[in-house]
Parts: sequence; structure tokens; C-alpha cells
Amino acid sequence: MRLLLLAPGRAQTGNGTTARRIQDHLQAAGHLCLLKDTSDYESPLAISNLISSEKLEAALGIHLFKAGRLLQGSPVPFGIIFGGTDVNEDAKSEEKARIMEKVLDEARFAVSFTEAMRETAATYWPQIRNKICVQAQGIVSLPNRQHKWTEFLQRAGIVQDDQNLYIFLLICGLRRVKDPLYLLDVFSEWHQEDSRVHLIIVGPAADPTFGKEVEEKVKRATGVHLLPAIPQEDLHAVMENCFAVVNSSVSEGMSAAILEAMDLNVPVLARNIPGNAAIIVHQTTGLLYSTPQEFIQLARTLIKDPLLHREIIRKAREYVLKHHSWEKERKVYQNLVLRLHEGSCIKQP
Repeated sequence: MRLLLLAPGRAQTGNGTTARRIQDHLQAAGHLCLLKDTSDYESPLAISNLISSEKLEAALGIHLFKAGRLLQGSPVPFGIIFGGTDVNEDAKSEEKARIMEKVLDEARFAVSFTEAMRETAATYWPQIRNKICVQAQGIVSLPNRQHKWTEFLQRAGIVQDDQNLYIFLLICGLRRVKDPLYLLDVFSEWHQEDSRVHLIIVGPAADPTFGKEVEEKVKRATGVHLLPAIPQEDLHAVMENCFAVVNSSVSEGMSAAILEAMDLNVPVLARNIPGNAAIIVHQTTGLLYSTPQEFIQLARTLIKDPLLHREIIRKAREYVLKHHSWEKERKVYQNLVLRLHEGSCIKQP
């Protein structure tokens, strides 16, 4: 089949990572899978024209609102994958919720990363409960073994002297829903007390205006550093070398960065929101915090308690291997697109 995979987010974002992985799953089954960014299209008509010109037979959208609104009235059958902000943020808007309901009515199936997300979606749109399949994100981590950690630290403006450094890594696109400034003040204060601790924020300026705001504030904060997005394999190598991975998002579907950290034997400190609590059991597979002050308290504990550090790493790795299998994810998506193949002739206008 000739498939359209429509997703928001450029290459170095969580959505981009998920989209490329699903594209790989579908192409492995012999389908041609054309990956397109939602930001390049303004209307359903533009997508219909693309489908027609590329002779596409079916479509899969990542993000119910951002991709789904462009697939409304699609001339070919489509499925949809929920994004974190769909049910956590966008569904609260009456206008967006109405659009998303229409998209779900048209879709052959919908995919939720967690049971909790499925249940939330079903409270908004009870008629589509049976359309929703739950499939957790599958994870593959491939660190670049040639990556130079010392050079990475130098680019961040960190001098690696004789003292042990504690590098906390926050991976996110610079947009408000990721809240990269949430820990800035408390972390800067902590660094002034203990010069070994550093917070490095890595990611693209997904929102250029907000990106400039982050850049200006980070410049004035000691112990906090900002670097642009880097290739996935390099990012995985950086994760392996840091002390802990941090998540400070206001809303998440299922953070690939958290799961990758778990797979790479790196502990995670994540903001206590539904998407994160769905994959982290506090003090078992990671640490959940509700305030910046609680983050500092837990981070200090993690440094002082090597046994806790080791146990979190061990249990998180076990969890990822059991629940986030890349092979299982591949089979599920390969089977789901077969539903699009049934009667996939292009509708005549």
C-alpha cells in the first residue's frame, strides 16, 4: 500500500522520533510510507491534493487535532494516534473538541499510548471507545559509540575538572507545554551551593518566540545550559553519560525521552502529571516531583543514595523490556494498517 504518515514536529522532537519509528514498521511490511509534517499544510484540501498527486491509498495521523483536522473528509481511509495534548489540553476547547469528534467518527481506528489516555478520551467521546486500541510506545536506543562527551560538555560551557560532575539532562522542544524554565531558578540556586550540579536543556526551538525567551533566561542563570537539538544517536550517547534525565512538561502523551533513559540505564526525575505517572512508579522506576522544591529534594537524595540510584535503574530497565517492546509495537501497527487496506479505494468527489 502507498501510505501517508502525517505528524507534527520536525526531526529532533518526540513526535518526530515516534513518526520515524512507525514509518520504519510500515515500510518493513512492504508498504511505501510517505512521512509529512503537519506544519507544511494548511487545510484538508492541501492534504487531499497530496493524496491525489502521490496516488496514496490510506493515511495515518499522529496527533488527533494537529493531524486529524487535516485528514477530515479524506478521500482515503485513515487511522489516528493520540498525542498528549489531545486529551490533556485540546479537548478542553469546545471548538477543538468538536473537530476532534468529527475526525474520530471518520477514522477507522485510534491508538492511545496508555489505558488512562484511552479512558479520558472515552469520557469526551464515549461513542468511539471501541475504536481505541492501546499500544505503548516501543523503544530502541542506539548510542553513538564515537560521541565525545567532553566536547559536548565544552559546547555547553562546562569545564570538566577533577571533581565529579552531576549532569541533569532535560530533552525537549522549546515550547510552553514542555515548560523548560520550570526548574531554572531552583536549579541555579542549587548550583551556587554545589558547583558539581548542572542542568543541560537540549532541543530545537519549536516555538521561536518562546525559544528566544528561554535563551535569554538561561544566559542569566548559573549552572543551567542550553544546546540545540542533536542527532538521535548522539543524544542517546549523551543520556548514557549524564547522571539523570529530567522531564518538566505540563502535559505528555508518553515521553520517548523518559523511556529511552530507562532503556539506557539512566534514572529519571519527572514532573508528576498523568502521562509521566502512567510509566513511572515513584521511587521504583523513577522519581516524580510536583514542585521545583521537591525536584531539588529528590535530586539531592538520588546523589546521596547510590543504592536507590541502582535500584531505580534496574527496575526501570525491567519495566521497559517488559512493556515497551519495539517488536510488539511493530506487529500492532502492521496489523492496524490492514484495516485501512480493506476497501481502500479512493472516494470519488
